[in-house]
Amino acid sequence: MSLIENCFYRISVKALILDSEQRFLLTQEDNGLWELPGGGLNFGEKPQEGLAREIQEEMNIEVTYIAENPSYFLTAKNKAGIYCANILYLAKIKSFNFTKSAECVAIKFFTKEAAAAEKLFPNVRDFAELYNPDNHR
Repeated sequence: MSLIENCFYRISVKALILDSEQRFLLTQEDNGLWELPGGGLNFGEKPQEGLAREIQEEMNIEVTYIAENPSYFLTAKNKAGIYCANILYLAKIKSFNFTKSAECVAIKFFTKEAAAAEKLFPNVRDFAELYNPDNHR
């Protein structure tokens, strides 16, 4: 393996959707694990476009706002065991009336403490450790 191959990361854009208590929204996949809304960024796609597309595809919900700049950046292994760069943008959605899919069978707001007690994808566990609700008041 060459040195340059170790520099490649799959890019994943995620939505940081907060409620009035600064809890963050997670989606439960059909495997029982909780994930942040969003997904893989396609080649040449702008992050906000990719995030809106992923939420539409996975939840059938319209995104009404995505911040210009990310709020969090972290790396973690995805479900295939490949390192992924996760870029989280503060976002708002039109409603919470989602359409079920394999990537979204349930949605729920969590505090970082409540999330830690759940079955989470590694990126969500890492995010929950970083999350500071006071940064979003």
